[in-house]
Formats: sequence, structure tokens, C-alpha cells
Amino acid sequence: MPIRQLSETMINQIAAGEVIERPASVVKELVENALDAGATRVEIVTAGGGLNLIRVSDDGSGIPEKELALAIARHCTSKLADDIHDIRSLGFRGEALPSIGSVARLSIRSRTASSENAAEIGIDGGRVAAVRPAAANRGTTVEVRDLFFATPARLKFMKGERAESSAIGDVVKRIAIAFPTVRFTLAGPDRSTLELPATDDSTEGRLRRVAQVMGADFPDNAIAIDAMRDGVHLTGHVSVPSFTRANALQQYAYVNGRPVRDKLIAGAIRGAFADVLPRDRHAVTVLFLTLDPAIVDVNVHPAKADVRFRDPGLVRGLIVGATREALAHAGIRAATTGAAGMMAAFRPGAASYAHGGPANGHRSYEAAYRASGFAGFDPARSPQRPLDMGGGFGEDEQAAFDAGPPHSADARAGQDQAAETLLGTALGAARAQVHENYIVAQTRDSLVIVDQHAAHERLVYEALKNALHSRAVPSQMLLLPEIVDLSEEDAERLAMHSETLARFGLGIERFGPGAVAVRETPSMLGETNVQQLVRDLADEIADNDTVDTLKERLDKIAATMACHGSVRSGRLLKPEEMNALLRQMEATPGSGTCNHGRPTYIELKLADIERLFGRR
Repeated sequence: MPIRQLSETMINQIAAGEVIERPASVVKELVENALDAGATRVEIVTAGGGLNLIRVSDDGSGIPEKELALAIARHCTSKLADDIHDIRSLGFRGEALPSIGSVARLSIRSRTASSENAAEIGIDGGRVAAVRPAAANRGTTVEVRDLFFATPARLKFMKGERAESSAIGDVVKRIAIAFPTVRFTLAGPDRSTLELPATDDSTEGRLRRVAQVMGADFPDNAIAIDAMRDGVHLTGHVSVPSFTRANALQQYAYVNGRPVRDKLIAGAIRGAFADVLPRDRHAVTVLFLTLDPAIVDVNVHPAKADVRFRDPGLVRGLIVGATREALAHAGIRAATTGAAGMMAAFRPGAASYAHGGPANGHRSYEAAYRASGFAGFDPARSPQRPLDMGGGFGEDEQAAFDAGPPHSADARAGQDQAAETLLGTALGAARAQVHENYIVAQTRDSLVIVDQHAAHERLVYEALKNALHSRAVPSQMLLLPEIVDLSEEDAERLAMHSETLARFGLGIERFGPGAVAVRETPSMLGETNVQQLVRDLADEIADNDTVDTLKERLDKIAATMACHGSVRSGRLLKPEEMNALLRQMEATPGSGTCNHGRPTYIELKLADIERLFGRR
């Protein structure tokens, strides 16, 4: 087949394959256009998961009538000057509208503030209609119908209506977080209406917008971040370690106001929470990176979902360092959801998921219910029968509970009422130890239950880490150097990080082209697979320009040592030992969770306790 010039419609359909992946992609492009036009109100209406209808209306600056034809032409934009490296808007390519019009039925109705009348233009599967007068308020309304009707094969790859509607909602929420001063409305017959009222651009206003999107629990469990390094400014909020999710969908990241899903940022978040979260849990984060547009490339992905930083190590280091510092300065904090779960367990009638009998959930009722054989009601066997006052309260039967060894210790024995200073601390004054594992403490307005083993495990771990990283890690000399064959690029990168690796006890040096010689390994690792360790380090340096793999392995050993060297469950503690443990927890960063990410304590406010008893 000879080489030929493709038609304009075919070119646009190819571009649509890159830019318009699904209905959510259309919503993203149109909402970004509205925001670039200075809109303070954006209304989105969808039907059929966005495949039948997408309508986006705004009150922005509008498009002059004479520019409507250019708006649907490829590579025509008002957002880009002569410098491709100075991009300060969400859109800049000028491909979205012609791409959408090539695969759907598109109409644009717009009016500027200086114009008395509106104008409208349409494009149907690539065929452009003439501009005609219309009636409209100031702003722009873009309507897309029958998405992908011109390319039916694409419809086979769409998911169900509910999935597509959910994806549209996620796109709108992600964009809305970055623009708190804009009011967003998402409605339609295929969804429940989502309304996000405008707030303000202050820290409190941004947090209110985040609460609108992510729920009211997040602000109560969030830690603010504000850090600057070499011209890169990081702001936002991260969750306390005990407030987590089963996936990373609630990790929002923005670069110069643009929502992105960048693997470097995601990896930095994982690294920052590496030793405070369980393996299968994820932190909740909202992070904003502000930097010079010249040092970040947003033109590396057709949908602008990924970015590339000129100095990725700087960005990763800033996110990891600022997050860990914020967690440390926040002190000891427990997630409010822990108290909510405990309240639910304490409420009368709270049944387990496996309960298959009567709905009230009391085991005594369930036993009587099953034993009755459904043969009728026996008042003598009913757990709801009146007390037989003639026989007292059954002291003889109660005596059975006095048998066996004690399982609790009273922290008040032999001492006066706890000092007022202890009641004013974060974890309060120890009152008792129950089941030889849980410390019950009291503050001025709450009840605190501490898992002594998990808490002490975190304290020992942090002490071991500080000792480990405060000086060079002891190393062991190999009898014969281990030669590891690598690509020339990987060998060179490892050689550049040789001084850092030496501080962690790994001694390497170049050994001819494409190879390194390992002469020393960290003593803590014992016998280890040197080849695999070096290759893992080379891969990490190539991806992130860090040597965290070795550090993480050493930290994992320290965590194992801490687990075996901490206070065991079943050990009775003296009152002064309990209070000393509480004070250490308050002074240790990250002590709200153990090394495995489980919470070390739960706090129940006095107001919650009063609600349980119907006093509020």
C-alpha cells in the first residue's frame, strides 16, 4: 500500500484513541476547559454512564463567536504561548474538542461577557456544521451525545453503566479538591446528585473541600504538611497511621494544581508510611506540589495523567521526609474510627456477622432460642424473666467466679489518686491492667486502652532504628569477593552510590565493565543472597535514585528483634511500669501503631461513654 496523507477525520479519531479512553476522559477534558476559562460554577449532567449524554456548563469567560470554528480545529488553543516548558493551565494541546467531535455528536454553545448574543457550533462524527446564533447566559455549555457512535468497536471495551458513572464521579472529585473556590454539581438519571459547594482557598477551606469529597472522618484524622526544598513546595494532609484504607484510591496528588497518578509520588507515599502501616493497608493522603513549570514535564502522557520531574530524587525525598517529620511532630494520635468501632461493639444488641439466630444478638437468648426446639415459650428458661428476689442474687453461684488466678492488676493500689499532671497527658494515668495484656488509663475526658506488647514493640523498634542509623552499620568481610554482572548503566549507578551503601555496611567497587565486586555485607543480614540484593538495589536506583531497599531490609531485621525483645503478653506490670510505658509512648514518634501497623491503643471519649449509657 502506498504512503498517503490521512484524512482529517481519521487523524482526529486516532487522536481520540489516545485522549478519549472512556466517558470519564471526556468529562475531565471539558471540566479542565471550564476551569481554564475562570469558571466559579461547573455543572455536569450525564446519562447512560456518559455514553448517551455528557453536558458540562460553566460561567467562565466564554468563547467569542469568531473563534468557535477554531475551537474545534486541531492544535488550536488560547492557553499556550511560544514556550512549551511554561505551561500554567490544565489544557494546552488543543486536541480534546476535535477528538471528541470525531467520535461523537458534539455541540458548543457560548457567550462572552461583552457579547449580547450567544453562538453555537456543532460537529457530528467529524462533520462540522456552520456557526449559528443561540440563546445562553454568559459562559459555555458543551454537550456530547452518543459517544463512540462513529467508532462502534470502542463500545465493546466500555464497562457497565454503573462503572462508567463511578469513574466520572472519581474524576470530578479529584479535580474538585484542587479548586475549592469552584462549585461543582454532578447529576443525571444514572446517578445520585453530587453537590460540592464552594469554600475558600485557605488551609481550612481546602480541608473543608476535602471533607466534602472524602468524608468528615478525614479532617479529624489528618495531619497537615507544609515543607519547602530547593524551590519545590509541598502542602496538604496525610492520615494518621491508624486511619487507613484497603486500596490506594484515596491517595490524591496534584502538581501545580493538576491531578496526577504518578508512580514516583505513589512510591514516595508508600516509603513514608513503610514501617507504620500493615502490608495490605494504604494511607489516605491529599498532597499538592507547587514548583516551576520549567522543571516538570506534563507533556509525557496524552491524557496528562503522568508527569516527569527534572529531579525525581528531590521530589521523592521531600515527600518522604516531610511526611515522616509531620507524623513525628503530630505526637501520639489514634484514629477516631477506632473509638467508633469500640462503641459499636459495646452497644446492646450488637451481633456478630456469623450470628444466625434472633436479631438482638445476646448469646443467652440465642442458646435458649435454640434449646427450646421452637416448641413454645418456657418462662422459667427465658433470659428476660424477673429476678427471684427471694433467693437473693445467687451469691453461691457467683462464688465460682472467684476461682482461678487473677487476670488484672489495680494501678491505684498503694498510691493516692493520680496526679493532676498525669491526667492532663495524652494517654493519661494508668488505672489497671486487665487480662495481663491491656493497660486501662484515664485522662480528663477519655478512657484509653493500651496493648502493652504492641506499644513496647514500637518503642524498642524505634530505639533500635535510631541506634542503627546514627552510626555506620557494622559489616562483615567476605572471604572471597562476590562478583555481580550487571549492565554498564546499573554498575555505574551503584558505583555512584557506593559511599551511601558503605554506611549501611555494603562495600562495593567497580570490577571491570558491567560488573561490581562486593567485599563486605551488613553483619545483621547474616548469610544473604548477595547477587539478588545488589540487583534489587540497582533496580531501585534506576527507578527512584535511592538505596532504600538495603535500609528496609535492615529495618525489617530490627523490627523482628523488637518483636522478640519487647514486653510479652501475659506479664503483670507494676503501676510505675505502666505509667512509664505510657510516657514513653507519648515521646516516641509513630507509637500509635506497632511495627506491623496494628493500633497500639484505642481512646474512647467520655462523651461517647455517656452516649452509650443514654446520658447524651
